[in-house]
Amino acid sequence: MERSLNERAASVVALLGTGLLAGALFYGWANVTPTFAAVPLDVHLAFRVELMNRNAVVVQALMAVSFVSAVWLAIAAGGRVRALAAGATGLTAATFLVTRFGNVPYNQEMREWLAGALAADYQQQLQVWGMFNDVRVATAVAAFALLIVAVTIARTPALLSR
Repeated sequence: MERSLNERAASVVALLGTGLLAGALFYGWANVTPTFAAVPLDVHLAFRVELMNRNAVVVQALMAVSFVSAVWLAIAAGGRVRALAAGATGLTAATFLVTRFGNVPYNQEMREWLAGALAADYQQQLQVWGMFNDVRVATAVAAFALLIVAVTIARTPALLSR
């Protein structure tokens, strides 16, 4: 069963976009977030706010590319590949929703802390932010994993007939 050029292009864009998103979020989770705990709070907040400024454009763009390309693959493909791409679409949407309604409100709060309005419960708020971050990293990595499986199935015709 020959894959169409449209499906192959969708596969490439979906893997690249979703892989970059998962990688960026995973790197932050594994390296940046633990580093915040190892430096003084003023350094932590200054770095985090500057990082937010840069991430705002990059991460939103990666989320958009990941979502749109997973939808594209779900439309272009059929069978198991379509189902896996649809699952990746849902996980990418979950990544966006957790970020937008979980992490972003805390990010706004942290901007105020840097300006001198440190909340009394800031440590608890950082823990809640971390929980949201754990969820969005897991959903982004899971979306990428589903797309790897989808593309592997699509490239292996014997797997499509099972």
